[in-house]
Amino acid sequence: MALPRFITVEEFFTSPARSRASISPDGTRIAYLALWRNRLNVWVQRIDVDEAARCVTAEEARDVRDYRWTDDPRWLLYTHSGGGDDLGHLYRVDLADPAAPIVDLTPFPGAVVAQFELPARRPGKAIVTLSSERLDALDLYEVDIASGELVMLAQSPGDVGGWLCGPEGDVFALALTIDGDIELSRWDGVTKTLTPIMLCEGADYPMSVYPTQITPDGTGLWIGSNRGSDRTRLVRLDLATGAESEVDSHPTFDLDSRSAVAPALPSPLILRQGTGELIGARYLGGRQVIHALDPRFAEVLANLEKLSDGDLAAVSSDESERRWLVSFTGDRDPGATFLYDHATGESRLLFRAYPALDPEALAPMTPVTIPARDGVALPSYLTLPVGVEPAGLPLVLVVHGGPWFRDGWGYHPVVQQLANRGYAVLQVNFRGSTGFGKAFVKAAIGEFAGKMHHDLIDAATWAVRQGYADPDRIAIFGGAYGGYAALVGATFTPGFFAAAVDYVGMSNLVSFMRTLPEALRPFLANNWHLFVGDPDEPAQRTDMLARSPISRLDQLRAPLLMVRRASGARAGRSEAEEIVAALRARDVEAECLVEEEGDLFRSPENLIDTQRAVDRFLARHLGGRQDDAW
Repeated sequence: MALPRFITVEEFFTSPARSRASISPDGTRIAYLALWRNRLNVWVQRIDVDEAARCVTAEEARDVRDYRWTDDPRWLLYTHSGGGDDLGHLYRVDLADPAAPIVDLTPFPGAVVAQFELPARRPGKAIVTLSSERLDALDLYEVDIASGELVMLAQSPGDVGGWLCGPEGDVFALALTIDGDIELSRWDGVTKTLTPIMLCEGADYPMSVYPTQITPDGTGLWIGSNRGSDRTRLVRLDLATGAESEVDSHPTFDLDSRSAVAPALPSPLILRQGTGELIGARYLGGRQVIHALDPRFAEVLANLEKLSDGDLAAVSSDESERRWLVSFTGDRDPGATFLYDHATGESRLLFRAYPALDPEALAPMTPVTIPARDGVALPSYLTLPVGVEPAGLPLVLVVHGGPWFRDGWGYHPVVQQLANRGYAVLQVNFRGSTGFGKAFVKAAIGEFAGKMHHDLIDAATWAVRQGYADPDRIAIFGGAYGGYAALVGATFTPGFFAAAVDYVGMSNLVSFMRTLPEALRPFLANNWHLFVGDPDEPAQRTDMLARSPISRLDQLRAPLLMVRRASGARAGRSEAEEIVAALRARDVEAECLVEEEGDLFRSPENLIDTQRAVDRFLARHLGGRQDDAW
């Protein structure tokens, strides 16, 4: 069997050549993200005219990550955090005048744009959810894109988690009640009061209700609901009565709600350009399923899905729905982007996000279902290295963050890096992962370092029994909750793992929760407090400490690599350095790598440095290759 070439860390983690493409409403231009001065910026290129693409933003400190076309082809909007804020400001680009300066539409010191929308029935306007004074107070503004005029539509009474604005200016708020339930209310701008419309059982929605999209006529709200059902289906909520009626559902899959946590992923709702009508819905099992909810889109979708064997990701069209710009995510081919003409049936590949990566050299990801010790089915993904007999391999258990998130099929640079080094890679949707019904999520209540961890051990044991994995060469690797899981693995089951990699994980659940930002603390009832506990309650605090890896450091003996961010209070840098010192005093190999970066965004430079360290660390303890020879 032929080994694939050794692919460098830089090739996996450098910025994409081009990504996040979309088509203008008039169908004449495309925009995408590409490098300018080593940071991703927005570029615009005409479709039918042979001229060079033009970079229309000029951000040098950090990548641009979110941009939108407006209904007027003159303007393009984007958010950026050049000043260091997590989500930063909203900016306007004048595409008709290359010499015009970029305009900050949210010129408040320390502003944080939590969300912005371009409602189809409010041309020339942007609706912005903005923290302008306090991070824990989100206000709602309407921005006139051309003039820059800002009008406050609603001021937070202090406990609103999100705002919605209808086409006629009606405003609605989502908030938690004192009992932790989720309440949708109508805002009265005159009296500054909220009138409840709907109440959802908060424990059924650990990350709140998602999606929430007002219908084009302003009388309803499309939401993901599991009321009276284990699965999350798409319903229409009547904004006058609060009654729900089902719009669409899948017999076994939930709506794909991952974009609630990872906004770069596509929304579960596919809307018509220009009108905001609902034309499709995404569901996710082992692979994605899209339901076309409109006959015209059904024709288009059938042709789009012929373009690639990947899962359809970003979708945009011109207002006539003749030209479509779409990208796909595949396990071995990330970000293939096509232009499709529905009038002629013609299509062409515009670009691949990483053209230097040969799909044949990458490893296929296979959905598998693994039984836990108590019979619970664990939807998982197995990636085996190519060119190697899939038997007795070193195994890396890669644990997703959250934990109210899920792994999905597609391209994962960490997974592909590990497979290229000769490791089998297993990703487990342990109980508590979202997307598999609310009973599966609730099965994790009180199970941090308990059944959630048992699921990971059972999945790795399955890989050994299947013959894929060498039981003496198993590592655990994860970030955030996944980093906590790696520390739990090393401390609660000390003989099981040959090595552990913790990226900004929680070693102490009590101190972690006490350092959560003030803006998050009103919204912990249905996630951290319900699943883990409240550190202000003595009995719960004692239990939280018992489930914290820091309470069992004396049990840890496997080599440990910890990664922390220089300015990340929640990442526990000082705590990690104390852990490393304590382990070294016992002659346990331990290292703390510090990234010189803030809490939210990671530059390619930091990613590359981190993954090089992971390469070296795992090669020492699992035996993976570091160059072209094993």
